[in-house]
Amino acid sequence: MAKIRVGVLGLQGGFLEHIHMLGALNVESKIIKYPEELEDVQALIIPGGESTTIDRLMSDEFRQSIVEANKSRGIPIFGTCAGAIILAKKIHNGKEWQKPLGLIDIEIKRNAYGRQIDSFDTVINIPSLGTLIRAVFIRSPEIVNIGPKVKELANFEELPVLVQEGNVLVSTFHPELSVNPVVHKYFLSLVKS
Repeated sequence: MAKIRVGVLGLQGGFLEHIHMLGALNVESKIIKYPEELEDVQALIIPGGESTTIDRLMSDEFRQSIVEANKSRGIPIFGTCAGAIILAKKIHNGKEWQKPLGLIDIEIKRNAYGRQIDSFDTVINIPSLGTLIRAVFIRSPEIVNIGPKVKELANFEELPVLVQEGNVLVSTFHPELSVNPVVHKYFLSLVKS
């Protein structure tokens, strides 16, 4: 595969953990804070954090640039936790002003697993990748419905926690906090050489 650079949205949240994971995989990365910086990357990660804060910090131009990068340029996008909320088609208990990007046909419920104090980790199976992974859930959302073109790659207690539609991947947990880089490797496989 040709050398790629992965952008990590750096407006708020756990973007540095993704930068470290990509570095451990010897993949070049760049923190993205402005829409024009999307031109310099071949993939984008939207990290966990506070979905309403990330939403407030993204201008309409930034939103449109992310959608166009995916739809027109075909760059894969990976959203973790809050990133999954940002990428969803519908937010069940979002703020009235929140505007999800609608790049993956899922309906999602914010903070479904409770408050920060209710955070936990568990081991989940990702059958399509042939591995188990330690999954960290921090104020995680819950995917309550998936569209017909969305593939469920992993679940926890019968709820989808890792899903994909085309070249958009989302997880409700934080794979960047695992020692196993398998989810990031899978995302990188979606980048066309």
